Amino acid sequence: MSQGSATAPPAGYRAVFAVTEFRAVFAAHLLSLLGVVVSELALTVLVYDLTGSPLLSALTFALGMLPYVIGGTLFAGVADRYPARRVLVVCDLVCAACVAVMLVPATPVAGLLALRCLVAAVAPVFTGTRMAALTDILGDGDLYVLGRSLLRIVSQSAMLIGFGAGGVLLTVLSPRGAITVTVVTFLCSAALLRFGTRDRPARLGSGSATLLRESLSGARLVLGDRRIRALLLLFWLPAMFVVAPEALAAPYVAEIGAGPAALGLLLCAMAVGHVGAELFVGSALRPRTRSRIVLPVAAVGLLPLVVYVVRPGLPLALAALALAGMGAAYVIGLDQWFVDAVPPELRGRAMTLLTAGLMTIQGAGMALAGLAAEFFPVHHVVAGSGIIGTVVALLVVAEVRRTTPGQMSDTERRDGADRHMTSR
Repeated sequence: MSQGSATAPPAGYRAVFAVTEFRAVFAAHLLSLLGVVVSELALTVLVYDLTGSPLLSALTFALGMLPYVIGGTLFAGVADRYPARRVLVVCDLVCAACVAVMLVPATPVAGLLALRCLVAAVAPVFTGTRMAALTDILGDGDLYVLGRSLLRIVSQSAMLIGFGAGGVLLTVLSPRGAITVTVVTFLCSAALLRFGTRDRPARLGSGSATLLRESLSGARLVLGDRRIRALLLLFWLPAMFVVAPEALAAPYVAEIGAGPAALGLLLCAMAVGHVGAELFVGSALRPRTRSRIVLPVAAVGLLPLVVYVVRPGLPLALAALALAGMGAAYVIGLDQWFVDAVPPELRGRAMTLLTAGLMTIQGAGMALAGLAAEFFPVHHVVAGSGIIGTVVALLVVAEVRRTTPGQMSDTERRDGADRHMTSR
């Protein structure tokens, strides 16, 4: 981690909001995210109304994650090849156009699912570009870390508010009427980004390489660097295991004989713990302290899930999930390590890959948890996720520790520098 970010006093969330451009990015993120959550719920209902098929209805949700790996791998070069503001605005407009076509009554179910895939494929490019653009707007120190933290908090909160708002909208509007809200939010987001942020040059020139080749080359450079690869795994692998209790919340409620209200509480508990811990870490701890807690918290963050081995009742399960959510606060310090490790000309592609991998691996974690629950009791699957996930986290923590600057050998440092030079 950079020395300046380690010793500087905490800037505080108020200092982040003092940056005019960030306020525009924050408002755009909030609007588009609420719209996406509402549209996911409404589109699922629409597909079920049209087909009567639970499988296709569930597939509508799954298609929001699966294309991330395609968009994040094949189109990552867009984030560095073109000016960030242009990429963000075009992504919003493409998504608005896709959702607008969903509103046409003649659009078949296959078309609805294809459009859902296209929106999901655009999402990692948008998110990765925005993450890289934040380093231009806020710098790559503590303001960037707190800005990323605020966007994560909004994401967690919007999931809770959005599903509630979507449910209310569906009581007074048709599914297509509710989806209309998403078109408006995407257009508002595009306007905020276009007129609320500065136009900055691209990190890389267009060059002679094709976009696909540039994207794949960026992925090789990112994954070929031992330090960056270790940090990516620390983002990804704990997230793969922590989703198990959410994926299996409905069958667990049935297993313990709780009512429908219990399902909502179980789905909210982890997000509440995450938001509370992130607000505390971001506002009360100095950058140096945030850095010190990354590895210890990442190592033990999944241990609360082990309490599921005794098939806990609702109060104990809620406490365990809240604690597991609090464990995710190590990501604040990890954000700083990541931006310090990635060269500026590679940031757009690296952050697009980070986003794509995170969503993909969470989807895989949910699928594996569901598969395991076909053969084992739900509470054993969740407890197993906590145990296996902790072992995996410990292995990744050890690798991150070995790649810490000052710990790597001269050869490893020299190889990393050579790899970075090839990306210019």
